[in-house]
Amino acid sequence: MLVLSRKVGESLIIDGEIEVTILDVTNDVVKVGIKAPKNIGILRKELYASVENTNRDAGAAVISNEDLLKQFKKIKKQL
Repeated sequence: MLVLSRKVGESLIIDGEIEVTILDVTNDVVKVGIKAPKNIGILRKELYASVENTNRDAGAAVISNEDLLKQFKKIKKQL
């Protein structure tokens, strides 16, 4: 795991196309902005875990990346 220190307004670039910017730090809460291509799925870890659990409970032995991305987008719309 790479660990970095960033100040408000500073960014980092991942794989040349994903930009993560620190927007605000208040008490123990960090607000992060992410710029990425639309084909990159971005989810909070707890939502990702929820999708995984749903798939496991449904008995889905294999799910394609495309189907997983569709589920992520559906969950994002519900938020």
